Amino acid sequence: MSLRLNVRDVSLACVTAASLVGSSAFASTINQNTSWTIKRTNATSTYRVVAYGDSIFAGYNGGLFSVARRASPYTSGEYLAHQWNANVEVVRRTKSGAKADDIYNNKIIGDRSYMQDAKTRVVMFEMCGNDYLQARSAFSEQTGTCNYSGLDTALANCTTYMEKGMQAINQYATSAKSKIIMNIYYPGYDADNVQTACTDAATGTAVNRQQKFLPYLAKSNWRTCNLAEKYGFKCADAFAEMMGSEYDSNGDGLNDVDGLRYKSGESEAAYVNRITTALRSTIRDANTHYVNSSTSFDYIQSDNTHPTYFNSSTISVNIFSGSGSGSGASDFADSAVSGGKQAEWNKTGHEKSGWSISTYNPVAP
Repeated sequence: MSLRLNVRDVSLACVTAASLVGSSAFASTINQNTSWTIKRTNATSTYRVVAYGDSIFAGYNGGLFSVARRASPYTSGEYLAHQWNANVEVVRRTKSGAKADDIYNNKIIGDRSYMQDAKTRVVMFEMCGNDYLQARSAFSEQTGTCNYSGLDTALANCTTYMEKGMQAINQYATSAKSKIIMNIYYPGYDADNVQTACTDAATGTAVNRQQKFLPYLAKSNWRTCNLAEKYGFKCADAFAEMMGSEYDSNGDGLNDVDGLRYKSGESEAAYVNRITTALRSTIRDANTHYVNSSTSFDYIQSDNTHPTYFNSSTISVNIFSGSGSGSGASDFADSAVSGGKQAEWNKTGHEKSGWSISTYNPVAP
């Protein structure tokens, strides 16, 4: 997921998405691979969910050697366990700080055996945030004439490796009934509403960071969902879920979250215009996610980057192997799930994105 550089980010240099020091950019990555089995009383079958990605799917919680148990893949898997009355093993093969090429080469390809298991029913992935982090951070530090080539490269690389990831998953995950990619939300949206120190070559004036970055994310998210359609994937729209309120703030007849969603058949140019111009006023910083006109929840942790999560339970990650595992019952009784939602479904960032992913779960194993 994309991150923004500030003083707090420096403290994360050993953990999550790349950090910058001075004028030199360097990426620090760490494997955070976990397996957690959601146990059902009297269940006779166990199925597998496999998730590939960076610190978002890892469940980054501020520490080096533990992750949040209830990250998006777990939440989605828990809905499956309820739906199928089966044990569900949620395998996360993740690398915090990794760029798209790293996730593709060292997780999707390098750890392909996890999705090749015959028990696998759902495979999901997310990537690219760290590509944009590094490009955005480098751009934010520029002086003189602005150079946009780093942002262009991030978008191009993201597009390339998302497609490669889908092709590989189609090849290797032969028992999967559902394949899902999650697109990118915009952490630090409000904080980016500032001018850069560099000036545009054409206008000679400073550039508003938010104004410059948002179209790149919009193009990336359109390509995510468009590629998903091409390769038989479902696209979980994290941008809409995290950045759109759950009520109609502009009177267009749609709740904002629905207005911001990707629309099948819409061109990239039309989507970008809708996100960056037509519905720009409905985009909200995920620190204040409105579930109605008067109630909001914080979807972003104090680092202004990673999603918040329900329940303080964690999975310990071994300092040497980078792996952790465990098992346990669902946090919610069957009676607490109604209409495919439990009571916490929209109160934290991971619960909301996990619920969104779960809407693409197979009806039966």
